[in-house]
Amino acid sequence: MSSGRLTFPDGFMWGTATSAYQVEGAWNEDGKGESIWDRFAHTPGRIMDGSTGDVSCDHYHRWREDVALMKDLGLKAYRFSISWPRVWPAGRGRVNQKGLDFYSRLVDGLLEAGIEPFATLYHWDLPQILQDKGGWAERSTAEAFVDYTDVVSRRLGDRVKHWITHNEPFATAVLGHRVGMHAPGLSDLLTALKVSHNLLLSHGWAVPVLRRNSSGSEVGITLILFPLVPGSSNTTVPPVFRRLDGSFNRWFLDPLYGRRYPADIIAEYIEAGYLPADNVDFVKSGDFEAIASHTDFLGINYYSPVILRSEVTPENENEPMTLLYHGPGYEYTDIGMMVYPDGLRHLLNRLYFEYQIPKIYITENGASYSDGPDMKGRVRDQKRVRYLRDHLAAAHRALQSGVPLAGYFVWSLMDNFEWSFGYTQRFGIVWVDYENQKRILKDSALWYKQVIAENGFAVPARSR
Repeated sequence: MSSGRLTFPDGFMWGTATSAYQVEGAWNEDGKGESIWDRFAHTPGRIMDGSTGDVSCDHYHRWREDVALMKDLGLKAYRFSISWPRVWPAGRGRVNQKGLDFYSRLVDGLLEAGIEPFATLYHWDLPQILQDKGGWAERSTAEAFVDYTDVVSRRLGDRVKHWITHNEPFATAVLGHRVGMHAPGLSDLLTALKVSHNLLLSHGWAVPVLRRNSSGSEVGITLILFPLVPGSSNTTVPPVFRRLDGSFNRWFLDPLYGRRYPADIIAEYIEAGYLPADNVDFVKSGDFEAIASHTDFLGINYYSPVILRSEVTPENENEPMTLLYHGPGYEYTDIGMMVYPDGLRHLLNRLYFEYQIPKIYITENGASYSDGPDMKGRVRDQKRVRYLRDHLAAAHRALQSGVPLAGYFVWSLMDNFEWSFGYTQRFGIVWVDYENQKRILKDSALWYKQVIAENGFAVPARSR
C-alpha cells in the first residue's frame, strides 16, 4: 500500500490535556475544600467501580515528574484545569494561597520546560458549598465564577496566555443535571436549561476580566460537539437531525456567536411544557450580549458522532431520540464510543464555514483502550496509535479546506479517574500503575513524540 506524509503548519500547537479532579488527588490537603465530584464519588453507587479521585495519579505531589515526562515527549503545550475549591474552598471569600501557589509552581515548571500552559478555569469541580446553595442553576454561581476568575487570573495572568473559561457546558448541564450520571447527579430538564444558561453567561462575564488581568492572552471556551450520522443508509429525515443538532450543538454554539438560542428548540421546549410560553425567566436583558463576548478561539472536544438509534420514517420521526455510540459495521473503543475520524473533519469544516470562527483548537481527542504492560514492560497500544493517526489525518484534511486549526491536544496525558467509569477506562498515552504511581510511556506516546518532533507523520493511503 502506498503511503504519504502529512505536514502541519509552522507553530502548530501539539499538546496533551488533563483535568484537576481526574489527576491531582490530594482531595482534602493544604486547605482544599470539597467539590461536587468529591461528594458524588463518595456516594455509594455513583461510580462504576466504587472508586474516587482521592489519590488518582497523585499529580498534586508528582507534577514535577509529570512535567519531565511532557518535556521528554517534546510537548509544545499542556492543557490543565484549575480546581475552584482548591483556590476558594468556600466558593467565595477567603482565598487558599496554598492552592494558588500549587498552580503558580506548575505554570513556572511548564514554562521552564518550554511548554505553553493552557489553563481551563472550570472542568466540572464546583465547590460543594455553592451546590448546596443551588449550584449552577443560580445566577449567583455565575457571579461567583467571575470573582474566582479574577483571583486566578490576577495571580497567573502574567504567565498564562491561553485561557479556557469552561470545559463542555453540555456535560455539566446535561450529564450532571438532566441525565444524572455526573455530579451533582440531578435529573430535571428545566434545571439543566438554567444551568446551561448560567454557564454560558459566566463565560461571557469572565472574558473581559481575563483580558484585563492577562494582557495579550487568548481567551476561549471548549465545547464537546457531535456530528450527526444516520444509523442506516435510509435514515435521512432532516427534522430529526435538526432536532438533535439543536439540542446537542446549536444550543451552545448559537448564543456564543450572537444567534441566541435556536428558535426551533425553544419552541419545542415550550410545546412540551418545559418552558413558559410568555417568558423564559432565567434569561435577563443583556444576557445574550454578554454571552457573545468576543473570543479568540473555540476549543472543541471530539470523540464520537451522534447516531440515530433506528431507521426513521414519517410515521416515527417524532419519537424521542437519544445519544448513541453504536451503529452497524463500525469499530468501537473500550468505553463504547464509535471510531469515526471523518466526523472530526465534518465538524471542523462546519464550525469554520457556518460560524466563521477565527481560530480553533482540538482541545480533546482520544480513545480508551485497556492495553497494559507486556512481559518486557512495553505497552503496545496500536489501536490508539491508529486512532490518533486517523483523526489527525482527518484534521489535516480540514486544514487543507481552509479551517484555521491551530493545535491538537491528546486526551489524555495519562490514565486517570474517568468520571462515573472510575478506573475502568484508560485514555492515557502514559500508563499509570495506581498502586505505586509508576508511569510508562505507551507506544502511542512514543509515536506522538515523533509526530511532534517532525511536525507531521507518514500515513497509509487509506488515511489521507
